[in-house]
Amino acid sequence: MADYQLLIIGCGLSGIAAGIRAARFGVKTLIVEQHALPGGLNSYYYRQGRFFETGLHAMTNFASPGDKRAPLNLLFRQLKLSRKTFKANQQNHSLVQFPSALLRFSNDPALLEEEIAQTFPEAIDRFRVLKKNICEYDSFSVKPWKSAKAFLKQHLENELLEHMLLLPTMIYGNAEEDDMDLGQFTIMFRAIFQEGFFRPEGTIKDFLQLLLQQFEQFGGEIWYKKPVEGIEHDHNRVHRLRFADGSTVSADHIVSTVGLPETIRLTGWQTDMQQYVGQMSFMETLSVLRSDTTVSSRERETIIFYSHSDSFHYRRPTALFEPQWGVICFPDNFQGLPVKTEPQVRVTNAANYQHWCVMSESEYEEQKKRCAQEAVVSAGKIIGPYEQDIIFQDSFTPLTIERFTRKKGGAIYGSPVKLATGATPWENLYIAGTDQGYLGIVGSMLSGVSMVNAHVL
Repeated sequence: MADYQLLIIGCGLSGIAAGIRAARFGVKTLIVEQHALPGGLNSYYYRQGRFFETGLHAMTNFASPGDKRAPLNLLFRQLKLSRKTFKANQQNHSLVQFPSALLRFSNDPALLEEEIAQTFPEAIDRFRVLKKNICEYDSFSVKPWKSAKAFLKQHLENELLEHMLLLPTMIYGNAEEDDMDLGQFTIMFRAIFQEGFFRPEGTIKDFLQLLLQQFEQFGGEIWYKKPVEGIEHDHNRVHRLRFADGSTVSADHIVSTVGLPETIRLTGWQTDMQQYVGQMSFMETLSVLRSDTTVSSRERETIIFYSHSDSFHYRRPTALFEPQWGVICFPDNFQGLPVKTEPQVRVTNAANYQHWCVMSESEYEEQKKRCAQEAVVSAGKIIGPYEQDIIFQDSFTPLTIERFTRKKGGAIYGSPVKLATGATPWENLYIAGTDQGYLGIVGSMLSGVSMVNAHVL
């Protein structure tokens, strides 16, 4: 008899969601996590007495409690959490800013349509047809890969507008370089432009505590500081996890949320690992500003997707990082949040894992500081200079991502090849999270739920 009915590798949001769903129905469930804190990419830490979040700029897929078919509300029903008592702070509004054009959008889809009608009047009718076709597209059935770029070109015939719609959808969920699968694009378009951004009341720590409390109330267990070093199996089934300390634990089913490459390593899966290693990783620079700074007040934008060129190319940079395009997030600029005495600005740029991983420790620290300065200067061209207002700064690189998430190469969005069914060569081992093809925080959590629904319950 196995020790547990279900083992889940990784206490990130997809793993926690899978755990809640299984434990809710009496499945004896254990989550194992290599670190001392939950959350994976979406976690938190403290520096100099200040609290910082990782990962969470905003959640996508906002929906009011009454919209029963919305992904967010579906997720809450699956986890038996109350959507009515869950407070979601919506974005104020966000921007896509290129040198030749600027588009505002919010959780009201009409705003983006009005902006396109004003800025690209020749393309507005085509955009409305595009939106209709996106709404009708079945994003979740397994289909051959199709080009999102070609789809946009066919509908819009306006290269600048095409780039401006691709930038947010790619940078918030695309594991591929240069193009994006049409199904993935339609998921992200709906999540960002039709449903929109929000963040939970409080911090990511509060949100994690809400989820973990639900998991533990249903009888679930978590082991922290328990890195997995192997998955033991025979030809057909996996049987147990082997930990770094030499101990083992057995289970009837195992869900892995640590990505395809790491799962391949843990099992000894005889396949070409390289095809599953994502190339897109990022560096993020977080700056805490003086209370009298002017940049965070502006028009209280929540997120700015920017490019310093009208020709946007989503690919791994040849240098350490790419300051010419990225994301600027004001994590305090959501509706209902109080104005903070020390506002924050977070700047995210594409980065090259291969360059970061070959440095000495001293060179790594030196280059990280230099790149952070460049990121601030680049963002300052959009929001105004703010170097003089910084009172504390921290940053993370692809190496940080790999260390804390086990995503090989620091690839936040995982493998460019998605495993839509979650199935592996072993009948009781399943992949959940971004490498299944579900995108965003809500999508990642629904991935964990879907694997439990399909294979465990």
